[in-house]
Amino acid sequence: MTTVLIFDTETTGHAEPVLIEAAGLFIQDVRTLSVLGNFEQRYNPGKPIETGAMATHHILDEDLVECPPADTFRLPEGVDYLVGHKIDYDWEVIGKPGVKRICTLAMARKVWPDADSFSQSALMYRLAKDRNRVRDALKEAHSALADVKFCRFILKKILDEKPMDSWDALWTFSEACRIPDVMPFGKHKGVAIKELPRDYVGWALKNLTDMDPYLRKAMECA
Repeated sequence: MTTVLIFDTETTGHAEPVLIEAAGLFIQDVRTLSVLGNFEQRYNPGKPIETGAMATHHILDEDLVECPPADTFRLPEGVDYLVGHKIDYDWEVIGKPGVKRICTLAMARKVWPDADSFSQSALMYRLAKDRNRVRDALKEAHSALADVKFCRFILKKILDEKPMDSWDALWTFSEACRIPDVMPFGKHKGVAIKELPRDYVGWALKNLTDMDPYLRKAMECA
């Protein structure tokens, strides 16, 4: 039986982020996204929270004094897929466990390419019928548990547009959506990858050893 976890973290900030809060919704049926259970837990990171991060999630250092250490977090056993908005960030924060990842951010960019923003909050306003309810709900945004609930809503809207009959089919679609169409940086930024000069593609594949694996796949295909 496949176990799926819609997952989110809050962290100390951009510089070597450490976990301070984790939350998840357990989902089983890709057709209904019915919730089987949830969890939320805060952790002591052992380092100060950056004020920029604090301004986003409003978690203070003193809130975490009695919490378990961040390095005690363990992903629940039996999870086959992690789902999240820019899930790679959360996956890296918890130590890159060996599970498949499904990225709602990547899929949203493909499903609604004309959107002016792909943040969870912006997508909520775009996709919900009642914007007043969205505004009220977003007052709780950036707590991890609130964010996984928003992510589930966005995932449901993606599946309304692109119905899937299995989690593996959704993962395959997510993987395809991650592969970029245009060059994201450098002197060829904004150029369609299939139109990049062949000598540049060869140089990049040889020399940019830390290249994003999905960008590398796109360039290899080009």
